[in-house]
Amino acid sequence: CCYIARRFGVHSAMPMFQALKACPDAIVIRPDMAKYRRIGRDIRELMTRITPQVEPISVDEAFLDMSGTERLHGGSAARTLVEFARGVEQQIGITVSIGLSYNKYLAKIGSGLNKPKGFTIIGRAEAVGFLADKPVALLWGVGPVMQKRLASDGIRLIGQLHEFSEEDLAHRYGSLGHRLARFARGEDSRRVEKGGGRKSLSAETTFAENISDLADLNHRLWKLSEKVSAALKAEAIGGRTITLKLKTANFKLRNRSVTLPDSTVLADRIYRAAAALLAREADGASFRLIGVGVSGLTSADMADPPDLVDMASEQRKDVERVMDQLRDKFGRDAIAKGR
Repeated sequence: CCYIARRFGVHSAMPMFQALKACPDAIVIRPDMAKYRRIGRDIRELMTRITPQVEPISVDEAFLDMSGTERLHGGSAARTLVEFARGVEQQIGITVSIGLSYNKYLAKIGSGLNKPKGFTIIGRAEAVGFLADKPVALLWGVGPVMQKRLASDGIRLIGQLHEFSEEDLAHRYGSLGHRLARFARGEDSRRVEKGGGRKSLSAETTFAENISDLADLNHRLWKLSEKVSAALKAEAIGGRTITLKLKTANFKLRNRSVTLPDSTVLADRIYRAAAALLAREADGASFRLIGVGVSGLTSADMADPPDLVDMASEQRKDVERVMDQLRDKFGRDAIAKGR
């Protein structure tokens, strides 16, 4: 969402009905995911020119390991990244925000500050002090529910975590407690994984009102399956494990999975697998969220081998491929398949 809307409390991944409630005058623009992915690939191409160690984490974010690049580029990592940002703006026409630090966690925090067109450097010596007055919401793994739990224990700022030993935090919050202690100290041992650390691809939607009708849930599941399928095809990857995500009216999560004999990129196969899981879960209960994900990722070349037994399956594949060709030529809304 744009930065003007964010002033009203609108944020990424917020359900549309909540966003419009917070900012009634907002103008909703239909996203062009194909365009975003194309621009994302162009930016990643520029990234690989300054370091081979690039780990994409979404269509518009990536970690770069700049270790040892000073000699290659004849200057500091900061200088190289400034030139990179200038190149993106001149060649692609958009601005980027950059966080530079000694680990992924702090670099991620830095990239989220001073947007748009921000550049934040967090050094090892100032990390703990820098984090001290920041809200715990900045910590990975701390969502709204965890924020409330921490607040009930008097912990609202990252610096307040230092009042507890790591053992105390682990006793209170389980394995997350260890992570909280390490993050509060500015520690993160994860390395940048060349080629990306993506393990799954998913989509979900939150309803304005709880839904119990199976037909309605299936309709929304189909739309999400198409969305995930389009993303898989755009990234030339497939997956074997299909996961259905549901959140009940009383906010309890249900995750159910099934593994296919071979990987797929097809919306039809994703939907059929997830719909079978949904049929077992939709026992009259009301749900406020539904999502579908694909994991066990492989190259798209390995996906959807010919089925010599189920000819109807082959016909559905052909229909979907023709639909993809029409959408590539005329746009996503050119054709739709009912359910």
